[in-house]
Amino acid sequence: MKYITLIATTIFLSGCFIFGEPTEFDETTGQSPDWIYDRAQGLLDQRDFRKSIDFLEKLIKRYPDNKLIPSARLNLAYCYHKFGQTELSSSTVQQFITLYPSHPLMDYAYYLKGLNLYSERGILNKLTFQDISDRDVNQLKKAFDAFNEVAKRFPNSKYAQDSIDRMTYLMNKIAEYDLHVARYYMKRKAYVAALNRAKNVYTNYPDSIHVQEAIVIQYIAYKELKLKDLELSTKKIIEHNYPEDKITSNYAEENKKWWKFWKSLSD
Repeated sequence: MKYITLIATTIFLSGCFIFGEPTEFDETTGQSPDWIYDRAQGLLDQRDFRKSIDFLEKLIKRYPDNKLIPSARLNLAYCYHKFGQTELSSSTVQQFITLYPSHPLMDYAYYLKGLNLYSERGILNKLTFQDISDRDVNQLKKAFDAFNEVAKRFPNSKYAQDSIDRMTYLMNKIAEYDLHVARYYMKRKAYVAALNRAKNVYTNYPDSIHVQEAIVIQYIAYKELKLKDLELSTKKIIEHNYPEDKITSNYAEENKKWWKFWKSLSD
């Protein structure tokens, strides 16, 4: 009897070898593009982003010329974003922007592009001179530009106001970074370099909350460089726009406070 069992087992295993490994069931096989798209949408609504990604990827691969593909690409970019695959989301949404420039959902495409850049590496919550690099700031600038596309090109979009709010936040973060660098240069008495960074703030981001400090840094730098005309003109700007700022009238005493402040940030 044991020989019969052994023979039966051998035959069964041989059959497995002949016919190969069992394949995972694919419920999209033989289904129409509409069925696959609707199923992917249902999974997305259920927040099952992993399975929705699987369905959308198969739809795009099998039916690249179908009328549903533009929407499928944008949904796929969204699913990638929610599933934490930021780079894939960014590349997919950029494909959408390039391939379908007149698509009615272009406002959302730029908004999603901004979200991907905005959330990348979680850098928004750790802005210090030591923690953030020029690369990070470039990402913030790209995010700003993407949200700016939404606000300017699609002012009536439901994403416009949120884009404006995020632009304001990003603007202040970028300006804050330039101030960190300006303080760093001031501490090392690299006044020309500090001036350039300070100018970036009020030239590129004149509505930033950091403009006043940038102009004060400029004033002190001109004073240290003994550029009297520029020092006096900057002093007039400060006194006119920020009459409550006493640094220009009592430079010696106030300068000590500024240096103490810079030192605490740079050390």
